[in-house]
Amino acid sequence: MNAIALLQATGNSAAALFVQILPILAIGLVFYFLVIAPANKQRKKTQEMLGSLKKGDRVVTSGGIYGTVQGVEADVVYLKIADNVKIKLARSAVTSIVAGDAAE
Repeated sequence: MNAIALLQATGNSAAALFVQILPILAIGLVFYFLVIAPANKQRKKTQEMLGSLKKGDRVVTSGGIYGTVQGVEADVVYLKIADNVKIKLARSAVTSIVAGDAAE
């Protein structure tokens, strides 16, 4: 006899309720470890990267524009993307810091 049928046959309603709720809790736990925890880790890593932006960093924006940071304010970053061409964009639009000459 399987466990659910055995619990229902004995009339133990608390144990039967636990057996019914156990799969829902297991799905929630798996969802947390496969989706929520990695997303939180990535968000924290991105926030640290945005917080450490400084003049001279080579970056890539969410639009795919490569540039060099010329200035940083609270929510704004000034990028030099070509000679005599500077743009102002939201700090959150910076997706990554580029190492070395990869941006050229």
